[in-house]
Amino acid sequence: MNAPGPLSREHAEAAFDGAYVQVTEFAADLDDAGMMRQSRCAGWAVGDVLYHQLLDARRALRTFATPGRGPADRDDVTYWKPFSADGDIPPGSAAAADHARHVRVVASAYGPAKLIWEWTETAEAARRAAKSCSFQMVATQGHVLRAADFMATLAVEAAVHYLDMTVAEPGAAPCDPVCLGLVTRVLDGLLGGTAPASAMRWDDQTYALKGTGRIALTESERAQLGPAADRFPLFG
Repeated sequence: MNAPGPLSREHAEAAFDGAYVQVTEFAADLDDAGMMRQSRCAGWAVGDVLYHQLLDARRALRTFATPGRGPADRDDVTYWKPFSADGDIPPGSAAAADHARHVRVVASAYGPAKLIWEWTETAEAARRAAKSCSFQMVATQGHVLRAADFMATLAVEAAVHYLDMTVAEPGAAPCDPVCLGLVTRVLDGLLGGTAPASAMRWDDQTYALKGTGRIALTESERAQLGPAADRFPLFG
């Protein structure tokens, strides 16, 4: 796996900030029915995905206050390797199913207004924490990353889940193109720089949905991708 060159702090911070603002703007307009609409995540409604995002925002607050000791052992691409089809926590694994169950149960206890309020407040706090984080390295989930790379992972996750939440909302704003560009960067990096999107004539959003298993590869696409097709989803 060939990781691309490092991201700048400015690029990663802007992407993270924009991703969380976009989720907040979308969530602000959700009513009870909107929260219950099916998302692209199997078994999850929109409200479940928003709660999952809330967990990530809470983790961001902890991480921005936790300096990393020693050199980084993950970057914005390799962070996702355990969540790939051949990683330690692939989509559909027991661990992934346990988390999905936890999210579904806890999210159901929230009223829509309470969940929207808590996401909005926590996301805003996480954005402020990112801007004020003075650490070059931060620690999360047993790993050390550059602060910029950690911000990029948050932006990538928020972008993918924004696509999940807006699947039944045709009037929703398009996903932030800067964030989708970071998703493409991760997918290419996990594949080793083979860049199938251009060969397959996928735009960044289609690549994001195909690469994370939200949309299945067609038989024609599998044939064109060859052995690389067996590595999809590249992360989930």
